[in-house]
Amino acid sequence: MDRLLQGYQRFRRDAWPDRRRLFEQLADRGQHPRAMVITCADSRVDPSMIFDTGPGELFVVRNVASLVPPYAPDTAHHGTSAALEFGVRVLNVPDLLVMGHALCGGIRALLEGPPPEVADFVASWIAIAEPAKQRTLAHADKSQWQLRCEQEAVQLTLDTLLTFPWIKERVVSGKLRLHGAHFDIRSGELSLLGTNGEFAVVT
Repeated sequence: MDRLLQGYQRFRRDAWPDRRRLFEQLADRGQHPRAMVITCADSRVDPSMIFDTGPGELFVVRNVASLVPPYAPDTAHHGTSAALEFGVRVLNVPDLLVMGHALCGGIRALLEGPPPEVADFVASWIAIAEPAKQRTLAHADKSQWQLRCEQEAVQLTLDTLLTFPWIKERVVSGKLRLHGAHFDIRSGELSLLGTNGEFAVVT
């Protein structure tokens, strides 16, 4: 905690004077992010750093393995779905990006089985991506399973987003664009999912 507070003190000393006006504008006018990003909670993956954005530019949802559960409005708790509803229906983001990443522990647990310490919540959460695992095992060389499953999970999440009627309506009308990406934390390279179903490094 001490290091976090030291970081806050540096923020107040070094960054706040230059950014105070921006925060005042964001407080007065509200947020109007240019995009929504669904990505992993992994501490090595920071969308604001990867896309070089500042406060107010991205509406970010982070969870284990960048997953989205199917549309299921009920009385259960749906944190990711609630964030989607707010970002799409209230903030009216024009772009929604699903970003997986290399060396994802959630995907590794999906492929190899979760450790017993995460039986309460993680095991059932990553089961959302079981179809991505099955597609991976059916087609990919074993040495490529981790990468292939990370990418398959991104595609699965994009497909799942279309089970939300208000997302599908906006996609069909052209008000919302869906994108898939994969970030390699080893090289710093970002790959985008193309219309051909393949990921290609952004040059």
